Amino acid sequence: MPQIYSKIIGTGSALPQRATDNQTLADELGLRGIQTSDEWIRTRTGIEKRYLAERGLTTTQLAERAAKSALWDAGVDPSEIDLIIVATTTPDMIFPSTACQLQKLLGCSKGAAFDLQAVCAGFIYALTNADALIRTGVYKKAIVVGVDIMSRIVDWDDRSTCVLFGDGAGAVILEASNEPGILAARLSADGTLDENVLGCKAFINGGEVHGDPYVRMDGQHVFRMAVSSMSESAKAVLSDAGLSVEDIDCYVPHQANLRIMQKVAQKIGIDENKMIVTVNRHGNTSAASVPLALDNAARHNDIKKNDIVLMQAVGAGMAWGSVLVKWTKENNQ
Repeated sequence: MPQIYSKIIGTGSALPQRATDNQTLADELGLRGIQTSDEWIRTRTGIEKRYLAERGLTTTQLAERAAKSALWDAGVDPSEIDLIIVATTTPDMIFPSTACQLQKLLGCSKGAAFDLQAVCAGFIYALTNADALIRTGVYKKAIVVGVDIMSRIVDWDDRSTCVLFGDGAGAVILEASNEPGILAARLSADGTLDENVLGCKAFINGGEVHGDPYVRMDGQHVFRMAVSSMSESAKAVLSDAGLSVEDIDCYVPHQANLRIMQKVAQKIGIDENKMIVTVNRHGNTSAASVPLALDNAARHNDIKKNDIVLMQAVGAGMAWGSVLVKWTKENNQ
């Protein structure tokens, strides 16, 4: 029996309507007694603006828009989809899953649908799982979505976190292939780096929310851990694929902080000119970060057919991972 692989045949993304630049955010926070500035945010994070979900916009709606965009890009009808994986930390409800709600909205009548939660590393985890399931031969076409509305779980009185995050969704269509598209993937986690490093500790019991319902982060610890974990993961996935850093044509890291991204690229040995940067426009969109940046790069022809693309992310858990892809599609003009 011939070897089955998977390849990316379409990308898509979606953002809320409202773009909030640093000065506007600083002015709004000032009304709450929180002092910050455009210069303070830019020099520490590289972020210039972010998109914040309007009242009434749901995680599922953002996921639907990104998925439909990816389906159009791939030229695939929803009826062909037999697997949906949604990576999210901010579902609209405890259950059913965002993936099942998305399946209903898209009109996909067959296959499996489930959510996966690895926070900012969620899309990398979801893409790796979709690739593995397609390689079994059971599934033929998958939608993989990363989507989060982080603005609803940040503490707007905590300057160290509230300036970092934005909302959005990104998606890819993955298809079974007789030639490799996804070349290698590495997933890792260290549960000892727990919610005291990065977490949101709230839980529901007896109809009441218990614990702290907001994102809390030890920024310096996360910075150090992100740099070391992603650089090591990159080297491991390149070794798995039998490639070297010189073979990388395009680098799509988690768009959390420009300083982290630059430090990782430097440690891996990747030319910064190969690095896709959207953190300045989107902020940290958690699970949406990598697919948003990937779709942006594809639509601006920053990724070309036969390019070797390295995608990476790290999130709470702590969990992290890398996926190495050979770009097999022609980008739509």
